[in-house]
Amino acid sequence: MSTMMHRGYAAKIEYSDEDGCFAGRIAGINDVIGFHAEAVKELKAAFEEAVDDYIATCEKIGRAPQKAYSGKLMLRLPPEVHARAAMMAEAHGMSLNQWAADVLSKAD
Repeated sequence: MSTMMHRGYAAKIEYSDEDGCFAGRIAGINDVIGFHAEAVKELKAAFEEAVDDYIATCEKIGRAPQKAYSGKLMLRLPPEVHARAAMMAEAHGMSLNQWAADVLSKAD
């Protein structure tokens, strides 16, 4: 599975068998910004246009576009998971934060 990205925004894509097309929306923001197309190549262009329009509209109305995420993540883990993660980070010569970022960046 790959993710469609544009200007720091990601797309959530689904296929509608009923409509015979792909439908998507910008993921990770509260505003609902959708787009659709019948082919993947068209879908990518529609996604990029939706992101660009969203940013332009926000600028036009004087509102900052919502960014998907801040980069800060707090987790509640069972103590044994926390201990194993800390052990793996140390074994890899990394801080727990560096190790977690590395592992999460490889997740599908």
